[in-house]
Amino acid sequence: MLQSFPPVITKSCTLLVLGSMPGAVSLRKHEYYGNPRNHFWPIMYELFQEPISESYEQRLAFLLDKRIALWDVIQNCEREGSLDSAIKQEKINDFDSLYEQYPSIKAVLFNGTKAYQSYKKYRGFSDDRLYLTLPSTSPTPSRYIKTMEDKLEKWQIVLEILGEKKDE
Repeated sequence: MLQSFPPVITKSCTLLVLGSMPGAVSLRKHEYYGNPRNHFWPIMYELFQEPISESYEQRLAFLLDKRIALWDVIQNCEREGSLDSAIKQEKINDFDSLYEQYPSIKAVLFNGTKAYQSYKKYRGFSDDRLYLTLPSTSPTPSRYIKTMEDKLEKWQIVLEILGEKKDE
């Protein structure tokens, strides 16, 4: 049985990014988005026009400074490899407790369709938070979103949600 990581969050976070379940490389490194081919970290740093940090601890501090929390929808599951389509026997994390402990979370962004589908199936959307599904930052291209630039365009919504203006 594979186990996901604890949330990366502080009381000041207003935006929660939810993946489905860490991939094999991330689980091995015990890092969110630990696969160097994953587009998550490059997209986050590009959004704020800052150079990407090599240090995982600095990357987490960067997100928390921007009021962005990280977690996964799935607490544990069985899966061969890293594909979301291979996930079986999933159990989701306790979001009611998280939201109770961190009431400042006003928006939830799903990093890919599987995160959205699992959350919808097991928890649902019975509150007044903003919920949006964004293209997965996985290095595997989807049918519609092929490049990091395409993904970056869709992920610009992060800046709007946080009330940030991007310099042109």
